[in-house]
Amino acid sequence: MSLELDTGLPSTKLMQGFLRDKQTLEIKLTTGDTFNGTLRWQDPDCVCIEAEGQSVVLWRTAIAYVKAV
Repeated sequence: MSLELDTGLPSTKLMQGFLRDKQTLEIKLTTGDTFNGTLRWQDPDCVCIEAEGQSVVLWRTAIAYVKAV
């Protein structure tokens, strides 16, 4: 597992754009749970979104999809 975020990957660039633009996202997990919020930060293992006034940390391995809404 990489210890640093690979900023050359298209997915990382897209997520960085969502962060920069404060884009509202819909993130669906493999469990079926869905979160709507804005990206606060990302690292190689997790992403953090602001959803309903709370910070939610999600493991990347649990994410089924991310889409802009």
